[in-house]
Amino acid sequence: MKKIKILVGALLIGSTMMMSSCSDDFLDTKPSSSVDESLVLSTADGLLAAVNGMHRNMYVRQNSSQGQNGYTSQMIISDVMAEDVVFPTAGNNWFVSQLRWLDAANVNSGSVAYAWDFWYSMIKNSNKIIVKGANATGEQNTKERAFGEAYAYKAFGYFQLVQLYSKRYVKGGDNSNVGIIIRDDSEDNSPKERATVEEVYQEIWRNLEKAEELLKNKKTMNNSHFSISNVYGLKARIALVQQDYVNAVKYASLAKVGHPLMEERIYQEGFNKYDNDEWMWGITIVDDQTDYFGNFMGYMSRNYNSTNIRQSPKAFNSALYKKLADTDVRKKLVDPTGKHESLGLPSNFAKFPYTSQKFLSVSAGDSRGDVVFIRASEMFLIEAEAKYFLGDEAGSKAILSELAKKRDSKFVGFTNSGAAYLEDIYVQRRAELWGEGFRWFDLKRQGRKLDRTGANHSSTVTNGVMTVESTDSRWQWLIPQSEINANPLCKQNPS
Repeated sequence: MKKIKILVGALLIGSTMMMSSCSDDFLDTKPSSSVDESLVLSTADGLLAAVNGMHRNMYVRQNSSQGQNGYTSQMIISDVMAEDVVFPTAGNNWFVSQLRWLDAANVNSGSVAYAWDFWYSMIKNSNKIIVKGANATGEQNTKERAFGEAYAYKAFGYFQLVQLYSKRYVKGGDNSNVGIIIRDDSEDNSPKERATVEEVYQEIWRNLEKAEELLKNKKTMNNSHFSISNVYGLKARIALVQQDYVNAVKYASLAKVGHPLMEERIYQEGFNKYDNDEWMWGITIVDDQTDYFGNFMGYMSRNYNSTNIRQSPKAFNSALYKKLADTDVRKKLVDPTGKHESLGLPSNFAKFPYTSQKFLSVSAGDSRGDVVFIRASEMFLIEAEAKYFLGDEAGSKAILSELAKKRDSKFVGFTNSGAAYLEDIYVQRRAELWGEGFRWFDLKRQGRKLDRTGANHSSTVTNGVMTVESTDSRWQWLIPQSEINANPLCKQNPS
């Protein structure tokens, strides 16, 4: 395949209304290393190159701003706003304002604006591929792959946005409250009202259906690309959020086919290799794409020599830690002393109890490490939770036991039932997906309050934010002021 070099790392987020010039596109490039937009969108290979650019933007720094590294920075935010990732100190203050729930209620917050801008730029680029690339020449199979992935990205973008900026979806409830803005035309910059939450989810499913249609029976190049398994995985994740438990079971079961759970030995090596069979979707970081102190491992690994990690290594919730068996591999990744002697940490690394070495960079001087977006274990957890709510507790225990036995060779079975067993499901989910960007979203979809009490959180570090009731308006992020200014039809959320 002829390669077209596109410097998507130069993506510059413009107006949230997408009224900016093409500077917020994957085609914002330097002439010496890029091609014209019309050329890119005129061939099948060009379309796929544009999709490759979207993959890269899930990781690389944008706006020359540390802490704005595509989807990976938003994964960090969603965990630090919850209770399972603990900051022993404020360190050098990266993600501390999010930890303290300040940004969600600030219309001028950089992280509030960035998430909105990032996903709408991805949606805009998806629309360019789908609409402007319709008449592209070249191999039909390649075109369909590019279109299928663009539809998947579009669905994922809307899903992230509606979770952040709207009220949670309640099955059988009133989902007519405002969701987000739906845009299908990359050239349409006109003011537009927010669709309802129900309408947004309908749009998400329409795009996923198109993605499934186009990607079914197509071989995926690698785990950075959307495969049919990933489409099923997204469907399972979204169905769970909508409390559509029948489809959650259906798609979770389909998604995990061909993705065996990793062995304990591999689990202990550090979550940094995307060719792991359990990984369904992630991103690999090559030498020239590392961002040193600004990438995921620069904040979340235990061994990289960054100021943030030296001063404030990320700890595991101590109350959750005590719920795990000593033989559980996920517990073995947490050091209650904080010394992590197997890593040989330098003397200038601060040591705090219950820090985690789940994520490891290549070395102390190399912050690279692949980042996972979807794993088969999540599908086991979705299926178990969905079967529980369908009244099939035995079936739920059977599927969850498969996961539990892989993580703890001494595991013998779940003895609780009813609400107590449901808590077992949630403990497994919290331990398994720690640091992967789920916990805040889980609390929101479950309608549960944030509770950091009784664990190793410091009220000084959290600025007193130890509990947040489920009715608090901050579970629905404010729309950035720049969007409100540009789009008079966009209604602001309550504060």
